[in-house]
Amino acid sequence: MPTITVNEQAFSCESGTNLRDFLLSQKVKLYNGKAATINCHGHGTCGACAVAIEGVASEPTTVEKIRLNLPPHKGIESGRRLACQVKVLGDIKVTKYDGFWGEGEVPVTMIQAASASA
Repeated sequence: MPTITVNEQAFSCESGTNLRDFLLSQKVKLYNGKAATINCHGHGTCGACAVAIEGVASEPTTVEKIRLNLPPHKGIESGRRLACQVKVLGDIKVTKYDGFWGEGEVPVTMIQAASASA
């Protein structure tokens, strides 16, 4: 089973799992700010689920290539991928960056700390 590492926390999933759906099912914060509400819900048209991925994943889809070549993204060559278009094929490390669409340069925390209140 592939391992997805996010902010030093590891999750196991089935090979072929959609990255966006899996991260959301694990309560991982995939979207920045209001993008959590205002997004395309996995159709690959908004670009708000852009993340950097290191490891073994599916090849970029046509939809993904088109969206990442539109501003504010800097193209598929930037190393960013749309989580909604990625299938996990092996171990990967996921990094989210700042900016509404995750197009920034500063990594952000995707794992929420457990609430201290009861």
